[in-house]
Amino acid sequence: MSIALSLLAALLLDYWFKEPKRFHPLVGFGNMASLLEKRFNLNDKKGGVLAWCLAVLPWVFLGFLLQYSLLDMPVLMAVVAGVVLYFGLGWQSLLSHGMAIAEPLKRGDLQAARQAVSMIVSRDTSELEEEAIASAATESVLENGADAIFSALFWFCLLGIPGVILYRLSNTLDAMWGYKNTRYVQFGWCAARIDDLLNFVPARLTAASYALFGDTAIAIKAWREQGRIWKSPNAGPVMASGAGAINVSLGGAAIYHGELQQRPALGPETGDKPSAESIKLACELVNRVLIFWVVLIYVVTAVLVSVQSASL
Repeated sequence: MSIALSLLAALLLDYWFKEPKRFHPLVGFGNMASLLEKRFNLNDKKGGVLAWCLAVLPWVFLGFLLQYSLLDMPVLMAVVAGVVLYFGLGWQSLLSHGMAIAEPLKRGDLQAARQAVSMIVSRDTSELEEEAIASAATESVLENGADAIFSALFWFCLLGIPGVILYRLSNTLDAMWGYKNTRYVQFGWCAARIDDLLNFVPARLTAASYALFGDTAIAIKAWREQGRIWKSPNAGPVMASGAGAINVSLGGAAIYHGELQQRPALGPETGDKPSAESIKLACELVNRVLIFWVVLIYVVTAVLVSVQSASL
């Protein structure tokens, strides 16, 4: 039952304290990653592989040692694992960022909405109008539902403390190094590919969950037709399914680093236009799926404990 107890502890910590404003471990990790990038970025893949290994593997190893040392102390294990998982989750942070965009957008305060959306997307937001702001925010909430919550839960349930450390640090490096520009196209290749690999299964579980708790038929159709043509092999299925689940039309043109990119459509062609309401619906969908995953994890854990007890 330690996984279930750790999950409960992590979600309660995230609900009460949200994202730590000071002394977040990922801030220190990001600073270390920046130093490694300056040292090893010689515009080749070998430097990127070495930097990734130096940044991630020692912490994963420490996570294995910590977990192993606590095997005979299940209560302490649950508490420590819950704290580690808390630092690996971004549930309330994601919802807060989403609503920080939806609320000014609903009031018609485009400047405040642009500022808020610039905190969570990499596209140019300075000239975005209401629909484009809402589209960017809705896409981000849906995509980061997988990145910030469900993928972390998946790897925690699979490997425990080292699993969530591996995933969160790898995902952080992808966010820092995984750009296809002159500076990172070679160096960031390793970080991007490992993040794609770690997200492959949980992204599709997230897409299936979105479909289950939204408009299922539209979500599955969008996932099947649109997910595979998106530039990201994992974000595509997640966002297409999510857009279909809440019946909103997303995607289309956006400016990244001064360059206009024509992106495929997401969701039904006849869906609702992006708005403050679609951001809210995306947040609600993430919450429904999280409840489902928590219940499912508890049920599976209880069944496994029951089977184990019966075999003794």
